Amino acid sequence: MTATSASTPTPEFTLDVSGTPRTPFTRLVKVELRKMGDTRAGFWLLLAVALVTLAIVVIFFLASDEVDRTFINFMGATATPQSFVLPVLGILLVTSEWGQRTTLTTFALEPHRGRVIAAKVVAALLFGLGAIVVAVALAALATAVGGAPDAWENIGPDDFGKFALLQVSGILQGLAFGLIFLNSAAAIVLYFVLPTAFSIVASLWGALRDAAPWVDLGTASTPLFSGTDLSGEDWWHLASASMIWIVLPFLLGLVRVLRAEVK
Repeated sequence: MTATSASTPTPEFTLDVSGTPRTPFTRLVKVELRKMGDTRAGFWLLLAVALVTLAIVVIFFLASDEVDRTFINFMGATATPQSFVLPVLGILLVTSEWGQRTTLTTFALEPHRGRVIAAKVVAALLFGLGAIVVAVALAALATAVGGAPDAWENIGPDDFGKFALLQVSGILQGLAFGLIFLNSAAAIVLYFVLPTAFSIVASLWGALRDAAPWVDLGTASTPLFSGTDLSGEDWWHLASASMIWIVLPFLLGLVRVLRAEVK
């Protein structure tokens, strides 16, 4: 007698998604922009960027002499608070998803993690450029209201470029620290502690003091807001320090995110 084995039921139809176009990159960027304000931390951080920038301009306007109320000085006054707040925004844009476990949804809807990270980078840079526009507008308004007689002199496109480069580098460094640690508290603390500790060690250790412009991003970035023109060596200092504090952590963090297990 021949035994017959039970056959596995065959589905009546199959869903073929091979021809489905992938999610447009612009939509991914819009989603990441929306995520910045979805959480309480993100909302208050966005509000803090605008309020702190406005407060610094007002304080500088009231505390400075008329001769110091130049457009360049007002721009420089906004650089410091934004350089503290914008990198934290970049960190939270990455780490908040891992802390709240929304990566399960994000990487399910867009399995190509590299595209998600690229969208986060573009979204952070777009917001950073928006913050720069706000800073320029407030500085221009304060200068027009009560600036010095020569408040608009010696202003060129390079001044705006250096200001933008300073803020963008901070955002990218924040993203890099967020990628490499994937934890908000650790990334924020180490972002502020490590460069500061390195600068202190470099100032105390004579052998490292001479090399500080090449390896310390804070030292290398000083010419960007000092109002002086950057020499060729200054640009090399900035490139070298950026490789150490931005590019290398970003690449290491990217590898970690691409290989990390989503739980």
